[in-house]
This record gives sequence, structure tokens and C-alpha cells, in this order.
Amino acid sequence: MDIIRMEGGLGNQLFQYALYRQLRFMGRTVKMDVTTEYGREHDRQQMLWALDAVYEAATQDEINRLTDGFTDLLSRIRRKLTGRRTKRYAEADNNFDPQVFQKTPVYLTGYFQSEKYFKDVDEILHGELRFSDRIYDGIPGTLADRIKNYRRQIEGAESVALHVRRGDYLEHPEMYGVSCTTEYYRAGVRYIRERHPDAQFFVFTNDPAWTEQWVQENFTGNFTLIRGTDEGTGYLDLMLMSQCKHQIMANSSFSWWGAWLNPNKDKLVTAPEPWFGDRECRDIYTEGMIRISPDGGIRHKERISEE
Repeated sequence: MDIIRMEGGLGNQLFQYALYRQLRFMGRTVKMDVTTEYGREHDRQQMLWALDAVYEAATQDEINRLTDGFTDLLSRIRRKLTGRRTKRYAEADNNFDPQVFQKTPVYLTGYFQSEKYFKDVDEILHGELRFSDRIYDGIPGTLADRIKNYRRQIEGAESVALHVRRGDYLEHPEMYGVSCTTEYYRAGVRYIRERHPDAQFFVFTNDPAWTEQWVQENFTGNFTLIRGTDEGTGYLDLMLMSQCKHQIMANSSFSWWGAWLNPNKDKLVTAPEPWFGDRECRDIYTEGMIRISPDGGIRHKERISEE
């Protein structure tokens, strides 16, 4: 049996779930570890339920068997004498790692941020991952009404999701880099406007006060800042992003899935290159992404699909 550890925010959870579906497709017995990361007090939540994703969860005993995590006295003594007998395997780097498929039984950790990890179940995932009305359960009626109104606006326009991520990206610039500059966003807006002059931009961010001022200082035209959501209701943002006809992504797995879930066959998607500073992330890009450098240069022009 194989186990994939689920960790991170919704975008990372979706990549891990996609690998889970690929391994199942290959005939492997695989489960998800949803307790190690989310079984304790944590500021992030497991949110795959919002997309009706179904998976089998590993028990603590099954996790312990693959990670040699038993805490009884004999196990602790044996580990001191002979070392840990673990089947744990961590994804090698930020690019596709074929070893992920060659290890079994295995306890997998990583973010698996590439379509290559689920190439055989692409169409299955597009059919399975759907936002139902369950996303409105348990949230205030005023927020539900606001989200439904945003969705009507998005569906009725040549809508573009523009994602600005701050927060942890500001706290750890050495990790996340500075790929998403103002020049990057200006180039993305210009590229889409040249092809869709009537484009309406819907701005998603975890720092609305700063982003509102930034938009006013750097852009003109039809921009709507999405308000009302927070860390606990991020799935609402992802739903709205995926309903937009085009995307200007941040270097974020959340942005990535907002674009990937977009069903528009003629969508335009811009992505920052490099993705994370000086770390190579070549496999995160999908066919047709318009790659834009921090200075606003277009590095790759190709439609995601052609007529």
C-alpha cells in the first residue's frame, strides 16, 4: 500500500489528490494521510470537500507502518539500535520526479506540481472536480449572496482573474522570489486587452487593502476587487477564479488550479517566469501558458487551444 501525505493549502492539496487519482488509475492501493498535517491545530484546513473530491484516508496504524512511527517502548528501543525502518520518500525537487511512481510500498511527501503526475487522469479530474452548492453551506448568507453576485458578473463578462498573493510571500522573499512584479501584471493585462478590448478584470488577493491601492495607482479600466473571503473560505475564491474566462496567475498553486479548472477552450493564461526566483520549475508550466518575465517581457506566446 502507498500513502500520500496531504499538506499545504487548497492548491497543494489538489496536486496531491491528482497524484492519488493517477496512482489509483495505475492499479495501486493508495490512501491519503490527512491527519499528520490537519489533525492538529493549524491555520490551514483540508478543503478538497469543496470540489467533491473523494479519497480513502489512511489510518494512524497504516501511517505508522510505512513511516516506522510506532511510539511503544519496544519500537523506540529498536530504532535506537537499528535505525528507523521507514518507507518515506520525498519528492526530489520542484520538477517532475519519476521516482515517485517507482517506489512502492511508499509514504510520499511533496507538492507534485506538474501535470506530468496525472497525465492519464486529466479528463477524469476535469469531470470529477466540481464546485457544488455545498460551498455555500455554513457561511453567512450575506457572504453567499456576495459570492453569487460576483459569479453572475464573471459569467456575464469577458472576465479575467488577476491573482495577487502577498502574506507569506512577503515574509519569505528568498523562498518565493519576486517574479510577480508590477511589470509582470501590466504585461499580462496589456496582452489580454490587445485580444479582448472589453476584458473585465476580477482581482483576487489575500491583502485587499494594499492591492486596492496598487490597482488604483497602476491600472485604469474595469477592475473589481473580490472581497469577503478569507483563509477559511479560500475555496470560494478558487471557484470564482475558475469561472473567469482568462487568468493572470501569481506564482501560486492556487492560481495554477484556478486556471486549470477553467473550462474555456480559448482561455488565455499568463504565468510568471521564473516561477520561484532562481529555482528551476520547468514542469509547472502547461502547454499554452503565456510566460512573462519580471520585466514584463513575453517569453512564450501560444494559445492553450486553437480553433
